[in-house]
Amino acid sequence: MAMTLRTDEELENALDDLTAAKGLSRQEVVRRAVLEMRDRDGHRARVADASRQMLADWGETLDRLGSV
Repeated sequence: MAMTLRTDEELENALDDLTAAKGLSRQEVVRRAVLEMRDRDGHRARVADASRQMLADWGETLDRLGSV
């Protein structure tokens, strides 16, 4: 699939720096950045869901422990 990515000077410089430092193509740098962001956001959502579930399951116990 083809895609056009519009860039500005800041992004051009960042891409140049990353391609030089990592020895990767611009396409691979962008690809990895997008996938990493998706994975990171997914992880945050899973942690938030788990925290809500734990609070629902253990909230009363934690409240009681906090009042001791």
